[in-house]
Amino acid sequence: MRLPERISAWLLGLLCGLSGTLAFADEPCRIAYDMGSSGIRAGASDSNVIVRANIDYLAPLKAGRGLDETLAPTITALRELPDQGGFATNCARVGGGFSAWRLALQQDADKLAADLAGIAAASGVAVLVIPQNVEGAYGYFGARQLLGSRLASSHVLDIGGGSMQIAGERTSFGAALGQKLWHQQLCQAIRDTRSQPCTLQPMTRDELARARALLAQQLQGISSALPEQVTMTAISRPVTQGIAPAVARLFDRLPGQETISRTDLTSAIGQMAGLSLDETAMRLEVAPKYAAYLVSDMLLVEGLMQATAVEDLHIAEIDLTNLPGLLTDEIAFRWGRNYGCYLERLHLLGLDAYASDPASCSAVSSPF
Repeated sequence: MRLPERISAWLLGLLCGLSGTLAFADEPCRIAYDMGSSGIRAGASDSNVIVRANIDYLAPLKAGRGLDETLAPTITALRELPDQGGFATNCARVGGGFSAWRLALQQDADKLAADLAGIAAASGVAVLVIPQNVEGAYGYFGARQLLGSRLASSHVLDIGGGSMQIAGERTSFGAALGQKLWHQQLCQAIRDTRSQPCTLQPMTRDELARARALLAQQLQGISSALPEQVTMTAISRPVTQGIAPAVARLFDRLPGQETISRTDLTSAIGQMAGLSLDETAMRLEVAPKYAAYLVSDMLLVEGLMQATAVEDLHIAEIDLTNLPGLLTDEIAFRWGRNYGCYLERLHLLGLDAYASDPASCSAVSSPF
């Protein structure tokens, strides 16, 4: 079985075959670490507690400094979070590295493999770099658990700091277009700067057209990844606490709306783009630091809706983590028992190391 086919089979098995009860053949319990762009969240298979550590992984990577300055706090968090959560001491432990870790792999695969070996040696935790489509599957699985019958759409839209996912039960699309990275791309393309913070507003019609063209180019693969008719529920704060209340205020509607139309979103962009950041903050009655990402967030969501032919975006904020999916991921925990082999394959295969077969590893390659 080829690597993409193996990932597709895993996605279908995870999302169609899992029940609400966690039962594992090889471990008495499990601890998982959701390692995103801004920190770590830890949970256990026999606990409802989630504990967190704030670590900014994205900033040093964007500045070209790698992950060196984050390694010590990462090791400390991996060691201490289970005690903070009151988790059992005999649990198998696996970390899932998401957008920032994919970026680190892209920047220097050899350095990242060495860093991961050091993290495992110091903490006893095998950290895997999780492919984007697998993260999407985690997202839909977690959203379905939290929303239940309130999840009436085929997919959920999750916009993080470093990446975004349109995640469904059987198909997903993801890209390194999280709130901060997309904003940075626009700063480079329109303001010709990598310095942060960068102020995009006011934007001219020509600049809006350039932003939309840049996004459309990056979303060219969305129709093949999501061939079916898509409906979407936005679940993360850039939409639920940023775009949705902004659109409500611009159109004098009551807050808490459950849908946003693409027509209203395009109109809102037109109203806001020509304003300065201070004028935007005053018009919407928010702090300038919260207004800074609004136009770029709106352009991103508008482009995603257009690319998927979605006219109305549903809104339902939840505190979504990758922990439910990661805790039930048999492949991830098999790699935890064959971690030396995983790191070898990370050198050779990059992200596809995850989808190769842990059973084909030699029996001597798993000290963690």
